Amino acid sequence: MSELQMQDEQLEVLQFLTRQALFGQLPEEALRRVAAAVDVRYFKAGSPVIAFGEQAEWWFVVRSGAVEVFRRDGTLYNRLTEGGHFGEAGLLLKKKKVRFPVSALEDTLLYLIPEAEFTALFDAHEGFADQVETEDSTRLRQVMSRREESNQLMSASIESLVNREPVWLPSTAKVLEAAQCMTEAGVSSLLILDDARGEDDPAIAGIITDRDLRTRVLAGGLSHDTPVSQVMTTQLVTVEHNQLVFEAMLQMLRHNVHHLPVMRHQKAVGVIALSDVVHYESRNSLFVVSSIFRQSSVEELAALTADVRASFVRMVNEDASSRMVGTAMALIGRSFKQQLLALAEAKLGPPPVPYCFLALGSMARNEQLVVTDQDNALVLDNRFDPALHDAYFKELAAFVSDGLAQCGYTYCSGGIMATNTQWRQPLKVWERYFSEWIEQPTAGTLLSANIFFDLDGVWGKIEWAEKLRALIAQKAKGQSRFLASMARNALLRTPPLGFFKDFVVEADGRHSKAINLKRRGTAPMADLIRVHALAVGSQAQNSFERLKDVVAAGVLPPGRGQDLHDTLEFISTVRIRNQANDLAAGLEPDNSIEPDKLSAFERKSLRDAFLILSEAQGYLKFRYQPGRSV
Repeated sequence: MSELQMQDEQLEVLQFLTRQALFGQLPEEALRRVAAAVDVRYFKAGSPVIAFGEQAEWWFVVRSGAVEVFRRDGTLYNRLTEGGHFGEAGLLLKKKKVRFPVSALEDTLLYLIPEAEFTALFDAHEGFADQVETEDSTRLRQVMSRREESNQLMSASIESLVNREPVWLPSTAKVLEAAQCMTEAGVSSLLILDDARGEDDPAIAGIITDRDLRTRVLAGGLSHDTPVSQVMTTQLVTVEHNQLVFEAMLQMLRHNVHHLPVMRHQKAVGVIALSDVVHYESRNSLFVVSSIFRQSSVEELAALTADVRASFVRMVNEDASSRMVGTAMALIGRSFKQQLLALAEAKLGPPPVPYCFLALGSMARNEQLVVTDQDNALVLDNRFDPALHDAYFKELAAFVSDGLAQCGYTYCSGGIMATNTQWRQPLKVWERYFSEWIEQPTAGTLLSANIFFDLDGVWGKIEWAEKLRALIAQKAKGQSRFLASMARNALLRTPPLGFFKDFVVEADGRHSKAINLKRRGTAPMADLIRVHALAVGSQAQNSFERLKDVVAAGVLPPGRGQDLHDTLEFISTVRIRNQANDLAAGLEPDNSIEPDKLSAFERKSLRDAFLILSEAQGYLKFRYQPGRSV
């Protein structure tokens, strides 16, 4: 080969490396040195590239074609195409031995970079070293770790807000003393001492706030001599000192309270107020919820849609995790339902028999976003008589469903709404539904019933929802036919990966170059985690919480739980950011993204996430089969 030909070949190598995101940040001098050192080799389809345990001498970059990377036990570990790299695991070991054998899947051209050049790059360029990971899940883990670290403001513990000990008063004190004590101490709440325990071992009998003094004493015309025990709140909502600030905010949202005693080892160590959280956190979602409960008509509630979307965008811009965003949006959705039900009862009168209004699907899992439909149902008292009572509940369901639609929650295309007679039934009928679904399963019936295994009570006798969850957990565990049917349905939606090379985009429709991240990403993830959770008897609803139970039960291979956690978080985050970007641009948000508009690093991380999802689905199929003990 002439000198000129060699220069041309090196120039081609240099141009290729420059186009790869991994090399893009390296100085030109370093790139030229690497290009000059590259050895180009061709491997025929099916031929081995490197074998486990052999001396690691090269770092490999795929120029064209495709290779398969295997674990030591021979199971498939990864597939790589143009721009992919492998061999770093062995080079980073002291013994320089190959850890992951590789074979050519297609006729493949590889660039081989000598160990010395690779080590020089790895040692001299921190950014390059950060991106060269030993496995796809490690890279994804690092991406998610950086996100978690950047969320310090929203992941701080509650005790970071506690800056003084609580101020106590005995229960025999008068409200005038309480007001004077608050003024002197500069606090907006007092803990009331349980006199039976005394000051040496203080315990909380109740709490009184400045709002109580206004609404219960002054507005109620009570005397200044009224004992605080008569106006204090005794049904306390408390938080633990090591919970997150965000969790405290959610407690305030859920119970509509503004002060929370902070506990450590069952002792009160302080009180945090809404103003503390507001000072510390974004209060946008709090304001939206507060506004919802002040509206007196469906039209007024519908007018808050813009505020909900603005709250969503602000949370995303503050780098909130997908779990934080999903939980906050689900709480906002619940608040709409609760206020609509309050308005419905005000219009229709008290219900003829007790009931529980259920949230299903993403709202029940606390994984709701701004693009969502309404999935709900009604559980009625067992004394329910259709002839006497159904007209009331039919009208109530229609009022709520129509109201939700006006507020941006579209009707469920599958009819999973309380307006459907089938999903407006007494508790005993719901218990029969779940028993039949679990004990006499078919993939067909479970396909439409799948969503009911994510349920939460939002209004009325919410303990009935807990009772149904307990029934599901008790019956589903160990039911191999049921779990196999659920697993089969969970495999119907696959990640958008084609012939091991690139994303498969939608074939038609207005998103002809896009991927639906809900249908091909977050939904399959939620489906497979749900199957594992049912198998171990978990009663958790949120996918991340379910995953904790699944990992604790030892169902997954070592390390797979963290991989699935990161995968769900990453795909959800891409989906959330895409919706926020659409809103910021004045577009109607949806669940589709165009891979070509992502950065190379985002595409690679997303592909890593889909590979993990694909492997997890393979494991699901293997584990849950009819008749197999689980």
